[in-house]
Amino acid sequence: MGAIMAVGVASANSILLVTFAREQQLAGMSAFDAAISNLAQARASRRQAKANRELARVTWGRDSVLMKQGWTTQQQGDADRLNYQAQQRAARASDDTIKSQEAQLLVLRQQKAYQQIVAPLDGVVTRRNIDVGTLVQADTTSGTFMFTLSQSSVLRIQLAPQDAAIGVKPGIDAVVRVPEVPGRSFPGKVTRIAVALDPSTRTLPTEIDLPNPSGELSPGMYCTVELKVPRKMASMIVPAGAIVFDAAGLHVLVVENGTVHSRMIAEVRDLGTEVEVSDGVKAGDQVVLTPPVDLGEGGKVQVRAPATAKAAAS
Repeated sequence: MGAIMAVGVASANSILLVTFAREQQLAGMSAFDAAISNLAQARASRRQAKANRELARVTWGRDSVLMKQGWTTQQQGDADRLNYQAQQRAARASDDTIKSQEAQLLVLRQQKAYQQIVAPLDGVVTRRNIDVGTLVQADTTSGTFMFTLSQSSVLRIQLAPQDAAIGVKPGIDAVVRVPEVPGRSFPGKVTRIAVALDPSTRTLPTEIDLPNPSGELSPGMYCTVELKVPRKMASMIVPAGAIVFDAAGLHVLVVENGTVHSRMIAEVRDLGTEVEVSDGVKAGDQVVLTPPVDLGEGGKVQVRAPATAKAAAS
């Protein structure tokens, strides 16, 4: 917890955002200096403990031989042996103390670094919730929200394609169009996908990276995305007005030598005025637009202006 002393504006990675009040800085420095002194003292104690352990080892090594030969008492030998074991434990305890002091110093060093908050990325502050004198709480759950940084050199577009979920994968080209910039399209690429469908929507969360070096586009804009998903099987585009829906399902009326034939179709995508289909027609077929109700299989027609099916773009 601390009070804000100064607030800056970030425009690059090296720009200082926040400096905390001097009282917090002095308190942090005092604790940091004390931790350094404690660590130095612990290291000195460890050197002393190792020296005592070495002396106890040499003493026990000498007296154990003398005890076996009867030149020293059993009591003296036991005392030297137990003293050696105690010095070994003391040396290990000093090592643990060093590790604890080093960990504490690392925490204090990080806390000292938090006294100045620096922009973690190149960008611009788009939202600021603090001012000079604001009391902030440093906590992972209830911490004070201070800044929102925006980096617009590369925009990340999030979408959830449903019809094209099977063919979407990283590296697929995308064409982005923004209503505020009519007549222009911006190229991007699929960079990340969720692999598994969202169980609540049955869609595939997808992210597209869109280069924006000139800053023409702003974060938060709505856009439409066209994914260039390769087709595993050929499909055709027919006018929506040529599709007939009845009890038998979806079909179109195809004209061959002036005779009408009904062809069942499988719809892939509804594109509004056109429909992408995968079965029933082939490139060059002549289909009947807005056929009358009484026109069916075997009917005779006269072709005036052909409406032909065309291959769908991949």
